Amino acid sequence: MAGSDYIRGEMEISEQTRTWDGFLKATLWGSFIIILLVAYATLTVALGMNWAVSLALCAGLGIVGGLFLNMGSAWIATVVIMTALAVIVQIMIMIFGAFG
Repeated sequence: MAGSDYIRGEMEISEQTRTWDGFLKATLWGSFIIILLVAYATLTVALGMNWAVSLALCAGLGIVGGLFLNMGSAWIATVVIMTALAVIVQIMIMIFGAFG
């Protein structure tokens, strides 16, 4: 049997650590985005709340939750972009709903 140069606890694991940290960050972001989308859909469709009010509540929840979880300024920018996209979609729904 060939001799092994492996010494327990001496392996460089910085790449694995960065990969794991990236996986956790992506999981946190993805989970929070899904929570916000489901909350928005529930408030508007199931509860019949005005879309602007439910959008403001979900955007506020996203920003406050991101600050609480220390997700950084990139998360706040993501919430703002998602909110702007939701406003554009709602405007398109109102415009095309007027023709129907």
